[in-house]
Amino acid sequence: MKKSLFEQIGGTYTQQGDYILPNLILSAEEGKQYIGLWGQRHARYLKQHNRILYYNLLTSGKLNAHLTEIDRQAEEMFSRLVKQMAEREGVTEQLKAENQMEWARRMNNIRNAAIEYVNNKIICL
Repeated sequence: MKKSLFEQIGGTYTQQGDYILPNLILSAEEGKQYIGLWGQRHARYLKQHNRILYYNLLTSGKLNAHLTEIDRQAEEMFSRLVKQMAEREGVTEQLKAENQMEWARRMNNIRNAAIEYVNNKIICL
């Protein structure tokens, strides 16, 4: 009987009842990585719009590392954008002390714009 591609690269199977299931085990390093909000959004995007890449990363054991890296990049970009946009628009601690509602409105607008930008540039690629 001809070996499957999974068996050719060293994979093994276990029979459970009528089913033959592949033995897939995460490495110890894979299971310990934290995936934040941005990584979870990217995983959802990949699952819905790029299933081939998602399953290739999943079966090769590289999905968590990929999502962790995307999460780190997106978080850095988001923080940098919020800071730059707040400085450019004059949203300061002084404004926060004088008019909290105006400060909150402007910061929410800035955060929403930064979220949209990060989603378009990193998450949905």
